Amino acid sequence: MTLELTIVGCAGSTAGPDSAASCYLVSAADDAGRTWRLVLDLGSGAVGPLQRHCDPARVDGVVISHGHPDHCADLGAVDVLRRYGPARDEGLPRIPLLGPAGIDRRIGDVSGNPSDRGAETYDHWPVTAGETVSIGPFTIEAARALHPVRAFAYLIAAGDSRLLFTGDTDRCDAVDALASRATAILGEAGWAHREVNPPGVHMNGDQLGRMAADAGVERLIVTHIASWVDPEPTLAQVRAHAPQAVLARPGDVHAL
Repeated sequence: MTLELTIVGCAGSTAGPDSAASCYLVSAADDAGRTWRLVLDLGSGAVGPLQRHCDPARVDGVVISHGHPDHCADLGAVDVLRRYGPARDEGLPRIPLLGPAGIDRRIGDVSGNPSDRGAETYDHWPVTAGETVSIGPFTIEAARALHPVRAFAYLIAAGDSRLLFTGDTDRCDAVDALASRATAILGEAGWAHREVNPPGVHMNGDQLGRMAADAGVERLIVTHIASWVDPEPTLAQVRAHAPQAVLARPGDVHAL
């Protein structure tokens, strides 16, 4: 069983001119040959390019790291697509929505209707640290990340593949523990290549590279760099510890 990762959007903080904000598509087939699809984050601008790779109304699950707009703003866009788009009369089951408790409130925040939590589209499964849930061939384990708001990193496993999605986090023991069991890491370097940063927000390239090296993980995809930042110095910083690391680029597909 091969776990496949598609980079839909990888810009940090906001969507950029060449990329949506955080959004990644993970797919794997079950034993019967049916392909299952999970979306990791639905940041600002993501629903447009996501449609190049799948029908967002028919994904099998949405996994949200935290409630900042560059990670969840397009929850509302998928809700609109599901309710008013081509699949509106097909009676599709609700999409499991994994994320921090109350993440469904962000749909109402965007729509301007606080009572609208996308209940017709999503079945909200609030996440707790250490919890493991299953969707199709995937098992998804959550760990509390180190970020100014409640945030989670996730270990997504299918077959022999185990992908750590860090979400937004400073380096911390809980995320390191997931990294130690990963075979690949989709890791953020939101502080880019800066050496001195406020604690408890993001990793820089040095921290991310060291995390992968300490965990013994060679497959590292570096993401969440702001569109106004040259990513190459960050990649160089990462590769000082993880020589095979690559940058996330929209449209790239990684077989993991």
